[in-house]
Amino acid sequence: MTLTFLQKTALGVSGVTSLGIGAFILVAPHDFYASYAIALGPDASLLSELRAPGAGLAAFGAVMLAGIVRPALRQAAIVAALTVFLAFPAGRLVGLAADGMPSPGILAALGLELAIAALCLLAFRRRSDAGAPVAAG
Repeated sequence: MTLTFLQKTALGVSGVTSLGIGAFILVAPHDFYASYAIALGPDASLLSELRAPGAGLAAFGAVMLAGIVRPALRQAAIVAALTVFLAFPAGRLVGLAADGMPSPGILAALGLELAIAALCLLAFRRRSDAGAPVAAG
């Protein structure tokens, strides 16, 4: 499977975003969440519960970036990008419906996640005529 420029761009944007945000949450959860006007206390259990998915998000980002250069990881990279950037905005939309309006920072994150989701969906759509991925070649 050869990646098109658009597909490489989608994996690059997805990977850098996931790796960066995940790493930030992992190493500095207080600072990360303060950027959303969320104050975290010293509760070790809460911090552990935030760092763990941060590490997972960073790992998914690394897989997305590796898929650009490692053909054996391309399918996993595409699945990771689509999973992360469809699941995060879906979760935020559920939260919006269940909990009400979040802070402007959270809404901005939702907008970014929706934009990356749209980029990934565009990049990795399937051709309706052959049912094969656009990147098949």
